Amino acid sequence: MERQARRISSWGKLVSVKIPITNTKRESSIPLVHKLSQDGIALNVTAMFTLQQVQNVVDAVNGGAPCFVSVFAGRIADTGRDPVPLMAEAVKRLKQAPNTELIWASPRELLNIFHADDIGCHVITVTNDILKKLALVGKDMDDYSLETAKMFYDDGQAAKYTL
Repeated sequence: MERQARRISSWGKLVSVKIPITNTKRESSIPLVHKLSQDGIALNVTAMFTLQQVQNVVDAVNGGAPCFVSVFAGRIADTGRDPVPLMAEAVKRLKQAPNTELIWASPRELLNIFHADDIGCHVITVTNDILKKLALVGKDMDDYSLETAKMFYDDGQAAKYTL
C-alpha cells in the first residue's frame, strides 16, 4: 500500500490517497497512515466503523498532511445501530487534529444529509438517487399522502386487478 500511495499522491496537488483502516488480513493500517501523513501525503482513511478507529487516525495524523476520516455511517445503520451519536462524537474527536475532516460515508436516505449537517460533519458522500429527493424537502404531507394513494390506484389499474 505504501508504494501505491506514494505513486498515487504524485498525480496532483488535490489528490487524497485512500487507505483502508485495515488490510484484508485484519492488520491495522495505522502505522502506514502515520508515516504517510507525516511525510506530507494527503489521505482519506476509509472503511471505518468505530470510535476507536477514529481516535487511532486522529492520533496518527495530528500535525501531518490533510486527512479525511471516512466513517461508513450508512453501513453502521444497516446493522440496526443509530450512527448519529457515533458521528457526533467523531466530529468532537477530530477537533484534536485540525488537519482532519469527517466524511459521512454511505448514506442511506435524504435525512442523513440533515443528520450530518446537524452534528457539524464536514463532508457527506451522496448518490444521485438521494439528491433527487431534495425536491421533497418541505413537501406538504397531505398532498404527498394523496399522491401516494393515487399511485396505488394507478398501479392497480395498470395491473387490471379487480376483486
